[in-house]
Amino acid sequence: MQSHTISAVAENPDIAALAQTPAGPLELSIVMPCLNEEETVGTCIRKALAALRESGLSGEVIVADNGSTDASVSIAEAEGARVVHVPGKGYGSALKGGILAARGTYILMADSDDSYDFGHIPRFLEQLRTGSDLVMGNRFRGGIARGAMPPLHRYLGNPVLTAIGKFLFPSPCEDFHCGMRAFRHDSVLRMDIRSTGMEFASEMVVKASLLRMKVAEIPTTLSPDGRSHPPHLRSWRDGWRHLRFLLMYSPRWLFLYPGIALMLLGLAGCAWLLPGPRVIDGIGFDVHTLLYAFVAVLLGFQLIAFAVFTKVFAISEGLLPEDPRLNRVFRYITLETGLATGGLLVTAGIAGSIFAVSGWATTSFGALNPSHMLRIVMPSVFALTLGTQIIFSSFFLSILGLRRN
Repeated sequence: MQSHTISAVAENPDIAALAQTPAGPLELSIVMPCLNEEETVGTCIRKALAALRESGLSGEVIVADNGSTDASVSIAEAEGARVVHVPGKGYGSALKGGILAARGTYILMADSDDSYDFGHIPRFLEQLRTGSDLVMGNRFRGGIARGAMPPLHRYLGNPVLTAIGKFLFPSPCEDFHCGMRAFRHDSVLRMDIRSTGMEFASEMVVKASLLRMKVAEIPTTLSPDGRSHPPHLRSWRDGWRHLRFLLMYSPRWLFLYPGIALMLLGLAGCAWLLPGPRVIDGIGFDVHTLLYAFVAVLLGFQLIAFAVFTKVFAISEGLLPEDPRLNRVFRYITLETGLATGGLLVTAGIAGSIFAVSGWATTSFGALNPSHMLRIVMPSVFALTLGTQIIFSSFFLSILGLRRN
């Protein structure tokens, strides 16, 4: 995974220069993203440096400036922080620039709006020293001061998105979006985080889960920030970006499980209605319902194919880690098996179509019994369609796998 990080960094000379910062004998780097935070950045730096001194830690404070147009940079430099200028816009971009420039074995990130307590640094470091790769703060366990978090975020946004994240990924975290967290420098490079916006926070937790890293969570507090201007977070836009990210990183729940459910439901409907019409409580089910059943099977196959395509692409691009189960399946599902299966279905579809036409010919191509004839035509068309999909899906999957091979 780290090779992807290195290649991505090399494409941006500004970020590459940050990554070449020589490593020093520092235990902790404190990284603060900053965009026009002149009212609070100095206070945050003083508190962070005081925490380092009081704890006897060797460390540094890095302000990852994301294009501030106020006095943030000059204040940060005057307070003793190392300022890193990150050209790429976005919360995630700023943090990645600061992380790549960090010289510490461990890194702690926290917002520069004076809402987090830097006196909690020893709590995070204690967990890192005992082997954790990622240590998350939990604001709901530590305490959220009055006015520190909007009700929409506190009672809807954070709990719902965290619950969805825990459902989709086996993570112990109860607060996916806490802005104060710490991690090993080498571990965050392995994560190869790609997000440039607010969803950076979710990607870190998801990647740690997928890579089976050791994750811990400790209580921390959240106070009202000291800024007079509105926060950079946009509730509905950034909430959707987080949800979209969680779904895209879970092709199983986005594509695979719905696809399997559709296929099973469709196949059950086909098996029930193909022999003939059915009546339940006076309600008749005939070829019209059978058509929907066949379509459900086709849609289910498409979703399953999307799940496999997405998984292979994501692994090839370093977005997801290797999946041993998928590798075992690919020993049996090859281009040749796909072509053979698709070819058999197409052949069956052609045979069924010929049989239907021959039956039509016996009536001198006149009127037919729709209920009877459609039970021959629909399976034939279904077999032709599904067989063709399997053939071309097999070719596409093989093309996706070329890089991995």
